[in-house]
Amino acid sequence: MGETERIVQRMSDQGLRITEQRRTLAQLFAEAPGYLTPKEIYDHMQRVYPGLSFDTVYRNLRVMQELDVIEQFMLEEGVKFKRSCGEPHHHHHMICLQCEKTVPIRSCPMPDTAVPSGFEVVRHKFEVYGYCADCRESGDRAQASAGRTP
Repeated sequence: MGETERIVQRMSDQGLRITEQRRTLAQLFAEAPGYLTPKEIYDHMQRVYPGLSFDTVYRNLRVMQELDVIEQFMLEEGVKFKRSCGEPHHHHHMICLQCEKTVPIRSCPMPDTAVPSGFEVVRHKFEVYGYCADCRESGDRAQASAGRTP
């Protein structure tokens, strides 16, 4: 079974009706080597389905995110989406600022976080940004170092 079929099966198993638009989104994420901006996703969908609204695309992204088929990340350039890494349990991520390689963090800092009295946490995200070993050792190390904050 290919990655597109795995994504479609996950959506179907969770009760989502599989439309041609959702199948196209699944294929886009299955074939994408990294992160996609909402505009890149919309532009791709517009080529396949002229007249499709941005709201419809974004609604489908939200549904796919809620079903844990894709994940949303806040990178320096803004919001981006990526196919879910498939970790079966709650996790967070380390993200390389140069190549966008993403590695799951399997421990969660929330149990050690002092939550103010009366505040109810309903969800959270924890992402660590830096530079992977490959980017630090590559010839582009100067570029990677330039974006680093002291």
